[in-house]
Amino acid sequence: MSARAVVFDIGGVLVDWKPHLAWMDTFDSRAAVEAFMDRVAFKERNARADGGARFSDLAAEVDDPQDRKYLSEYVARFTRTVQDRIEGTWDLLDRLRDRGVETHAITNWSAETWPEGLRAQPRLADVFGVTVVSGQLGIMKPDAQIFHTLCDRAGLSADACVFIDDGMHNVKGAMAAGMDGIHFTGASALESDLRDRGVL
Repeated sequence: MSARAVVFDIGGVLVDWKPHLAWMDTFDSRAAVEAFMDRVAFKERNARADGGARFSDLAAEVDDPQDRKYLSEYVARFTRTVQDRIEGTWDLLDRLRDRGVETHAITNWSAETWPEGLRAQPRLADVFGVTVVSGQLGIMKPDAQIFHTLCDRAGLSADACVFIDDGMHNVKGAMAAGMDGIHFTGASALESDLRDRGVL
């Protein structure tokens, strides 16, 4: 079946997420921020939040009281981390919409920080027919169920979808679920890949 819909990842494809910016006014250097993030195992705890955990609970696990306080402030500071758009991808998204191609999204994103992300990037609330947020669902990419959920909500078969993600493991997950997949490396290559599939 030819593609009817293009399904976007968001962070790393449409929005340049920079989590260290949440604490740049707290520490005296980026190196100090990154040392803090390492101490609190931010990458691992953020992934758990993407799966449905709350940052207040995650912060409560941190032994050092000051680090615990800083991590607990992440949601309130989140808008600072998603100020920058990846403009070339937005241009392609708008062209797809102008051509009448369905556009949807699947994102590994915390249910708590998603509303803050929409505050920082309000167009994310308007450009997709269906958006599946892992933290709301409690299932993360590359689990096949998150791709099936998108299809169910959008009324699409998997083979009608082209999925775009900057993580190859997520692209492979989409393909295992029956979608076509594109590994995002930049807007120019993405344009070519979408042209090859006849949607641009």
